[in-house]
Amino acid sequence: MKDVAAQAGVGLKTVSRVVNGEPGVTPDTERRVQEAIDALGFRRNDSARVLRKGRTATVGLVLEDLADPFYGPLNRAVEEVARAHGALLINGSSAEDPERERELALALCARRVDGLIVIPAGDDHRYLEPEIRAGVATVFVDRPAGRIDADVVLSDNFGGARNGVAHLIAAGHRRIGFIGDHPHIHTATERLRGYRAAMAAAGLPVDESWVALGPTAPAPVTAAARRMLAGPDPVTALFAGNNRVTVTVVRVLAVEVRPVALVGFDDFELADLLRPGVTVVAQDAAALGRVATDRLFRRLAGADLPPARVELPTRLVPRGSGELPPPA
Repeated sequence: MKDVAAQAGVGLKTVSRVVNGEPGVTPDTERRVQEAIDALGFRRNDSARVLRKGRTATVGLVLEDLADPFYGPLNRAVEEVARAHGALLINGSSAEDPERERELALALCARRVDGLIVIPAGDDHRYLEPEIRAGVATVFVDRPAGRIDADVVLSDNFGGARNGVAHLIAAGHRRIGFIGDHPHIHTATERLRGYRAAMAAAGLPVDESWVALGPTAPAPVTAAARRMLAGPDPVTALFAGNNRVTVTVVRVLAVEVRPVALVGFDDFELADLLRPGVTVVAQDAAALGRVATDRLFRRLAGADLPPARVELPTRLVPRGSGELPPPA
């Protein structure tokens, strides 16, 4: 910085203002400083800046799976809000493994991120209490934290599933199957609860053979769907608990000789181009990311906020598959 100041004929404070984008510098002076920076190849030393300011201008994001299309818009929204606050985003995947989530979150804290956004894989987050007390702002997304009070931003999983199943019931279906994720996952249990609530509200019994929770890989989902569609009294409609399940069910139904109604939780690419188009309960992944990151930066700005639970609405998108009537 001394070399830049000498070449531009200005003081160190002026160089600092230009480098950090602060006001109080005339356009001509800023141009001279920038020319000196370019000529000398000066780069700001962020490590020294951290020691001086006590902040790293970085945010950590722990996702379930970066390859899952649902997390793309969420990740991008978090990055855009962080960028607007002059912060860099560092992210990683837990692969739905609580121990890997813990290792990743603590590794980010060890690198002194200012804040964490976590999509939890585990159900015990007391390991983060020392980090939160030390000033690491933390917000959970999609699923609540386990065994600590913390900010969380969720979709209305219960209400969305209830509305999706009620839509199938309104089309005349009485035997409706539910295929969802592992029962220890908050979103899976909430969506199953919504399914049961819709069936109960319509006075319809639920045969437990119509419910399958577990891995969402193609093989187990295919087996569950085929089992529900077989026998003398098969289901006439299916509710798929997430986008991965829905895609597999679409493949199963493609070879069915009779039409079977389908509603899926989560929208997915090309769902509107299939024949029939796939009716979905859509949640706004980008809004989840924006709201969570806004909350994080409010905390980083010093806002004294009690832990809050924010629940965002879902919407039903009818496209044809959920409107198919049961066999006459």
